[in-house]
Amino acid sequence: MPTITTRRTRFAPSPTGRLHLGHVTSMLAVWGLAEVWQLAVDIRIEDHDRQRCRPEYLAALRDDLAWLGFQPVRGGRWSVQSEHTARFDTALDRLSGQGLVYACRCSRRDLPPAPSGAEACYPGTCRERGWPLTPDSTLRVRLVETEWVFDDLWRGEQRQRPAGQCGDLVIRDRHGQYTYQFAVVVDDLADGIDTIIRGADLLDSTGRQLQLRSLLGGDTAVRFAHHPLIVGPDGRKLSKSLLSPPVAELRDAGWSAARVRGLAAERVGWQSQPGDLSLADLGRLLERTLPGRP
Repeated sequence: MPTITTRRTRFAPSPTGRLHLGHVTSMLAVWGLAEVWQLAVDIRIEDHDRQRCRPEYLAALRDDLAWLGFQPVRGGRWSVQSEHTARFDTALDRLSGQGLVYACRCSRRDLPPAPSGAEACYPGTCRERGWPLTPDSTLRVRLVETEWVFDDLWRGEQRQRPAGQCGDLVIRDRHGQYTYQFAVVVDDLADGIDTIIRGADLLDSTGRQLQLRSLLGGDTAVRFAHHPLIVGPDGRKLSKSLLSPPVAELRDAGWSAARVRGLAAERVGWQSQPGDLSLADLGRLLERTLPGRP
């Protein structure tokens, strides 16, 4: 297993609904590996999507986290992404000053059809059209053809070419909202996050986020660990379903926090059965899940 010398990670949920077992799986990974590697853990509420995020979901999220026993540790901090507008504006100005930002008038309907199972790749339609950068413009950042190679602590060596994978990234939408791909990179740089532990559904975002870090002058030596997901019989990621119910429903049905943690560990394959899982056992559990561990 690679030697870990980093010092800070984060758990970064979005308040667009109630926490469910899929979120608990991520919590087990973040706090378990933080125990193994002695990392500080920040909790950052990613509420960049103003259309879907709601105050009642934020309150419920805090309540569920506290009940499950997951709080910032080793000097970790709480933060809310919507309070970081100034840092996003500064980062946008930096990219604009390099001539990397342009306005785009394309919609999703204008993108070429993607191969089955792949994401649509923006072909650069508006790159040279010189549309004005108005407040209601969709803004994209130019990505040059570069291969990013990184060692994922769960999945080994990865190679990604963002320019061919997704094309130029949207960093601010037509509603004036900074996008996930942009905001998460700016926040991670500003907060000193050097170990990113998250689900395998975000693995494909890694190369483009490394490229954004580089364009913003950030250190790209950050380490990644993309944990397995709870999946259904068809192999697809589960969200709110009978196999991944909201934490609040389980609590209201009389489940203990230890039992909920154990159920998540069993559903993702880290325990052979859904017995109680204590916080004290998280480090030992997660250390065993990494490749090359007994």
